[in-house]
Amino acid sequence: MADKELTRGAQLRETLIYKRKNAYDRVSESELQAMEDYCTGYKQFLDAGKTERECVDRTVALAQAAGFKPYERGMDLKPGDRVYRVNRGKAVMLAVMGKKGLDCGVNIAAAHIDSPRLDLKQNPLYEAEELGYFKTHYYGGVRKYQWLAVPLELRGAVALRDGSVVRVCIGSGEGEPRFVINDLLPHLGAEQAKKLMADAVPGENLNILVGSRPLADDDGADRVKLTVLELLHEKYGIVEEDFISAELCAVPAFNASDIGFDRSLIGAYGHDDRVCAYASLAALLELGTPERTAICMLADKEEIGSEGVSGMQSSAFDTFMEDLCAGQNVSLSACYEKSFCLSADVTAAYDPNYAEVYEKRNSAFVNYGMGLCKYTGARGKSGASDASAEVVAYVRRVLDEAGVAWQMAELGRVDAGGGGTVACYMANRNIDTIDAGVPVLSMHAPFETVGKLDCYMTYRGMSAIFNA
Repeated sequence: MADKELTRGAQLRETLIYKRKNAYDRVSESELQAMEDYCTGYKQFLDAGKTERECVDRTVALAQAAGFKPYERGMDLKPGDRVYRVNRGKAVMLAVMGKKGLDCGVNIAAAHIDSPRLDLKQNPLYEAEELGYFKTHYYGGVRKYQWLAVPLELRGAVALRDGSVVRVCIGSGEGEPRFVINDLLPHLGAEQAKKLMADAVPGENLNILVGSRPLADDDGADRVKLTVLELLHEKYGIVEEDFISAELCAVPAFNASDIGFDRSLIGAYGHDDRVCAYASLAALLELGTPERTAICMLADKEEIGSEGVSGMQSSAFDTFMEDLCAGQNVSLSACYEKSFCLSADVTAAYDPNYAEVYEKRNSAFVNYGMGLCKYTGARGKSGASDASAEVVAYVRRVLDEAGVAWQMAELGRVDAGGGGTVACYMANRNIDTIDAGVPVLSMHAPFETVGKLDCYMTYRGMSAIFNA
């Protein structure tokens, strides 16, 4: 009798209880090789794109190699056609036309390609005690102390008065100089150590050391500053006034690398959110002719609220979709109301070193697959796009049928965490939307960490949605 009861209990557990499982316990050797191949391409994407402009450049190159063409208003498109549109060099939209008309809706993956960084101010260069510095204004949710005493690169674009644009990249090539923000030595840091972490490093102290050699044969002031300007003029043809119309930023001088003895993780700058942007893009590039038109939206400015002409709140996305709909005499609203969107953004991976800020039952774990977030927001779900039960069930079904490892996720304990994505801006367009993406350790740090298997499963999840 006891054995029968135990057997019945085991059956009930198998049938009724939800059990999460490490994805390594369910994947084949062939999938592991496919994972490694995928992650190699992803690391190359990261190294080539440390700013949103560079990500757009890399995306366009990959898209053109996969047969995508620039979209021109009024183009006659048929099923299987592949087009893209770049928005001001800092965002990009891509589409693979489906067998069904746009009146049946579209499947969208929307990610962002901007990451926290240090932007140069418009009058950045100064000299203090014969040392040259750049003034910065941090971009996005950085923990300021993390940016001290790490090697930095300078990347971006300078728009000259004649309208030409000069691209700048210093510090990424072998033998090139790098830059740094000085930290205070512990011998003199007693008072600093008494401060809260958020206050220990004021934003105005994030000044980048860029030189120390005074200009020879000159008796004037700011000779170090003049040396820096001379070098920049020789290399890029710019003068100090050109900083006013420049978008230059400092990013970590780290290339993506495998982490751990088993090489099962990837450490890099910019996983948030390029890990999901690449998954969305890679899935779209490999797509055949889907049933419904597939859209990949790679937006800018998410880290500062998705504002501006290149952010997700811009009407640029609506204009692109409206142009596609016009080609089929379909109203944009009719298309949107039947569409579905994965807001492809990262989530927090459970970190046992900081267990007190996570709610373990509802956290995402490394190597457990793609993380689905029914809602983000903060405290009482403020700012969240809260997906309906029906939408969550739909995604569960699509991912299960495709054999994709997935898990539910929440961004920390109630009242301890929270964050935003582009989900609410897609939902505001009357598009069913849910957040989904890769769990990240050390999110928003200059060097973040993700699991390779989670990266791969997110890519496969994007493929499943595009093919649904």
